Amino acid sequence: MRILALAILAIGAASAAAPAQAQTYDPSYPVCLHVYGRVSYYECRYTSLPQCNMSASGRSAQCVINPYFAHAQGPAAYRNKRYRNAY
Repeated sequence: MRILALAILAIGAASAAAPAQAQTYDPSYPVCLHVYGRVSYYECRYTSLPQCNMSASGRSAQCVINPYFAHAQGPAAYRNKRYRNAY
């Protein structure tokens, strides 16, 4: 009886688990368009912010930088170099 109850509990827990979400951002493009509405979604198909802004114009949408862009570079490191005088 316990095994049956545990089996039912395990099946119920497994079926109640939420399905995994796919990655929202496409890592191939640096700029994404976040479209708002009944169903909110991202379109990551833009190579620049001006290109995305043209597409967002007149719509309930906003352009965002893609945090998963494959070729993204971090901020340039500050170099503290001391130069010798030529004298």
